Amino acid sequence: MKKLLLAGLALVSLSGTAIAQEAGDWLVRVGPYGVSPKSDNSDVANVDDGYALGFNFSYFMSETWALELLAATPFQHDITLVANGEKVAEVTHLPPTFSVQYHFPLQGSFKPYAGIGLNYTYFFDESTTGALEGTDLSLSSSFGLAAQLGADFNVNDRWTIGVDLRWIDINTDVSIDGAEPFEVEIDPFVWGITAGYRF
Repeated sequence: MKKLLLAGLALVSLSGTAIAQEAGDWLVRVGPYGVSPKSDNSDVANVDDGYALGFNFSYFMSETWALELLAATPFQHDITLVANGEKVAEVTHLPPTFSVQYHFPLQGSFKPYAGIGLNYTYFFDESTTGALEGTDLSLSSSFGLAAQLGADFNVNDRWTIGVDLRWIDINTDVSIDGAEPFEVEIDPFVWGITAGYRF
């Protein structure tokens, strides 16, 4: 993850085109995204990293303020036991996130921004293996806050290269065969490297 983010930041150090966004502009970005849950998600189980193709759509209300929707193809994660590291399940999720962004009014092609918003994470296609094979696994959906830092690099008046890093508050109640659920705090960092088109 760090190597990819550093590569993206290196790209923004190159010379580019100084284009300012305006009210009414749209910026559509697409690229690889990773979801890296925090360590020690619970006393029982850990959730491993997942990767997918991400999309985000930003609408500029002014030169500095924008609304953004983050979407993606489904992320898949392995779930392992804390006790011995054994893989016991796979789960798929979608994490649409709506954010309000402030784009710093700097001159030049480098356009950093910060955002805050709300995430909804929907878990589905839970499957079990190993010690849990044959059991019924269920993960509840999650609502939580999301914080974001990112930057776009204007290649020309239409195309951009971007990097962004988010922290998302994702907690889910996990139930096995209908038993009393236990909470798993996923709370991941979500990172992406994108190509964008402004219109």
